[in-house]
Amino acid sequence: MISRRLKAFYYALMRYPMRLNAWAYRRFRAPRAGEVKVHLGPGQKNYLEGWINVDANCVSARIDVWANFLDGLPFHDRTVDVFYSHHVIEHLPDLALLSHFREMHRCLKPGGIIRVGGPNGDSAAMKLIEGDAAWFSDFPDNRKSVGGRFANFILCRGEHLTILTASYLGEVAGETGFTEVRPCLPGKETGYPHLIDDQVLDKEQCDPSDLPHTLVIEARKPALAPAEALSAESIPQRLESRL
Repeated sequence: MISRRLKAFYYALMRYPMRLNAWAYRRFRAPRAGEVKVHLGPGQKNYLEGWINVDANCVSARIDVWANFLDGLPFHDRTVDVFYSHHVIEHLPDLALLSHFREMHRCLKPGGIIRVGGPNGDSAAMKLIEGDAAWFSDFPDNRKSVGGRFANFILCRGEHLTILTASYLGEVAGETGFTEVRPCLPGKETGYPHLIDDQVLDKEQCDPSDLPHTLVIEARKPALAPAEALSAESIPQRLESRL
């Protein structure tokens, strides 16, 4: 695991080049039409063919776009059909998580969707109460106690900045304008098979445990935003007033 100090140095060094690259991509290359599927945080092994893979790591990750999510997403308003991220958002602090969801909502077309996943805080809390140390791994630190392994899972030596639970992600998604928020079994189910293709589910490890280690939710941007709906409803009234 790369140390937080080394990561901080990398982000400080690459902050402005990354911003410039993201600006140039949005200005000159970001798609404005057609089906657009965006994968956030592919890392080294999870590159998705046919998707636009975005990551801040330009050293070891396989990417299409080099950008830092904390600076916003390098896509135009209402141009993306689906955002997918897996074990990424837990590395964002709470306020950044809200901004990140707002950015996804901004970029999505009306009716577009998100699928996001990360460490399942609900399952971890239940296994802690049950005293089931075997459910947890000994990564990143070799701990034997259920409490120590719980700390591994939730905090990951300080790498995780947000605890993900179904209720909390539902709250964040709702506050940022998403509807139809629902949990999905990782690697097994989706409510949008026309957008979440088999390679996505294949890369999500199917969890044989009675409680999944990964929490996955999907949510949808309303097909017609409230302001647009109000505007559409007012069109006949405006026409009548002119007659």
